[in-house]
Amino acid sequence: MPNRPVLDFWFEFASPYSFLSALRIEAMAEAAGVALRWRPFLIGPIFAAQGWSTSPFNLFPSKGRYMWRDLERQTARSGVPMVKPSPFPQNSLVAARIALAGREAGWLPAFSKALFTAAFSEGRNIAEEAVLNAALRQAGADPGAALSASRSEEVKGRLRAEIEYAKSIGIFGAPTFVTEDGELFWGDDRLEEALDWSRHGR
Repeated sequence: MPNRPVLDFWFEFASPYSFLSALRIEAMAEAAGVALRWRPFLIGPIFAAQGWSTSPFNLFPSKGRYMWRDLERQTARSGVPMVKPSPFPQNSLVAARIALAGREAGWLPAFSKALFTAAFSEGRNIAEEAVLNAALRQAGADPGAALSASRSEEVKGRLRAEIEYAKSIGIFGAPTFVTEDGELFWGDDRLEEALDWSRHGR
């Protein structure tokens, strides 16, 4: 479809609600006639700038209990297995670098969905190279080449730049959806609204 509106999908591999969005966003965007840009980043530096040393779901126990129960409800509705990963949040630095290394190659969405599934449906540790390699193979990527690229200064710099850009446009959580006209929608429960805004605006 020519001249489709574009929606930026900012996500963090350690984010449970990013997991929910990643599993459903492609089909929903296709149905809405909206093109997607998958934008992996790290939310940790943004939290740190707010004075938080970890996820707010850990800092505020009541919020954390609600979040995990909410995830159980949401995944049960869609028939997706859900396992709380340990530790939480997971170290997603290498995962984000790998994803950015694959942006031009075309396997970023498939890798991302495979890794989210490993983390939140299987309880795997996404910082482990074996888990990363399995997700890369599932996405049709060469694990050796992808890991090598992720260690390059170019990709490391790309991730730092993405984090700084996310800060500059006001992103404070994940997932966040940003429309071409700069409208920002935070949270998996705002995905439908973000797609609608992409199509029609105000």
